[in-house]
Amino acid sequence: MEGFEEWKKRAEQWLSQALQQWKKQADPLWFQAHEYIQQVPPTQIYAALAILLVTSVLLLLGRLFKRQKANTILLSGLSGSGKTVLFYQLWDGSAHQGTVTSMEPNERTFVLNSEKSKNGKLKPVHLVDVPGHSRLRPKLDEFLPQAAGIVFVVDALEFLPNLRAASEYLYDLLTKASVVKKKIPILILCNKTDKVTAHSKEFIRKQLEKEIDKLRASRSAISTADIANDFTLGVLGEPFSFTQCQNKVTVAEAAGIIGEIAEVEQFIRDHVKS
Repeated sequence: MEGFEEWKKRAEQWLSQALQQWKKQADPLWFQAHEYIQQVPPTQIYAALAILLVTSVLLLLGRLFKRQKANTILLSGLSGSGKTVLFYQLWDGSAHQGTVTSMEPNERTFVLNSEKSKNGKLKPVHLVDVPGHSRLRPKLDEFLPQAAGIVFVVDALEFLPNLRAASEYLYDLLTKASVVKKKIPILILCNKTDKVTAHSKEFIRKQLEKEIDKLRASRSAISTADIANDFTLGVLGEPFSFTQCQNKVTVAEAAGIIGEIAEVEQFIRDHVKS
């Protein structure tokens, strides 16, 4: 116990001596700094403080922006196109057959099921299955500000009977200000391609382009301002093509019911980086 007290006493003496020595060295420096500051015009001091403040704010905003980078992927499309099956395949690898038409957005944040066995840091995806009924589609607007990408699901099996409705939905999506200004990428996903009578993605792409071209002409005829939409599509005097869109539009295939969803998973990872 006496040895500990002796060690403690010596440590306190050493600390006291070190502080006194540091104070002796610091006092002249503090005096010089004080003298220098008194010689600097106040306007320069204020300018330096303002620059320091602005720099600090910009750095803080930069960090916040980096942290809040969008990780939301929206599943949109007509009712019955298979959005909910795709949602569950991406989440837990199950088909969840027998699901009913959603009346509210189905959303969840998770690591893609196909990546759960991988090592390393994986960024979770916030996936939202937006109801396809026409009266419920405005719910899509609630999620667009956070969207990193949109998957527009098309039923490749029952495509032709739903061509007009699908084209109108897609047209409205492509002309939304929140989509165009942010250049949100869109994947047109032709689902149910495992069926023999399903249409190919090339056929679906061409038919959608033709139908949207008709919509563009008919809506322009009603109003040159196209008041129903925020932006007009395509190039005046040319047939419409998805390549004319300001945001990137691609077409892919999937068979959600049997888990063939590699292309939609790649789209998600391309726009929600790990």
